[in-house]
Amino acid sequence: MGKLVTIWNLFCRHKYMVVTIAFFAIIGVLDENSLLRRASHKIEIATLESEIKKYEQQYEEDTRRLKELDSNPETIEKIARERYLMKRPNEDVFIFKD
Repeated sequence: MGKLVTIWNLFCRHKYMVVTIAFFAIIGVLDENSLLRRASHKIEIATLESEIKKYEQQYEEDTRRLKELDSNPETIEKIARERYLMKRPNEDVFIFKD
């Protein structure tokens, strides 16, 4: 019983410090909207925003290429020759591999 009384007296002397530490523990770690979760959400948001920028740039590049393909038939021929190894009837295609 003596230890319980000493713990109670210690708590009564430092009650504001105990309540403050408990408050910061709840807010910083244990709460649903804790500081740790907020930091992880901010990191996730930054990652997703960088992905959005990357995909927007890719979309703009693909849109530019599509417009070029629609307007220029020579570009279609160039892509067909380079990617799909197509050739004209009187040509020979040689492929060199490294």
